[in-house]
Amino acid sequence: MAVLTVRNLPDEVHRALRMRAAQHGRSTEAEVRALLEEAVKPQGRLKLGSLLADIGRKVKLTDEEVALIRQRDPSLPRAVDFE
Repeated sequence: MAVLTVRNLPDEVHRALRMRAAQHGRSTEAEVRALLEEAVKPQGRLKLGSLLADIGRKVKLTDEEVALIRQRDPSLPRAVDFE
């Protein structure tokens, strides 16, 4: 895992980070990790499962149709032949 050093952090920013961390019940280091993760996480991330569930609700799938969708083909995948 990578290590990041932040130099010349203003005292008021450090104090605010410590207070924010205390409010969330975590260390300052954990708070900074959470803030960085939130800052770089894609905003409109597509969640395929949620999208499919929404589509199913919109088209009003029956229980029988949902059962058919949940059935899985037990056969092994075949190699693709591009010739």
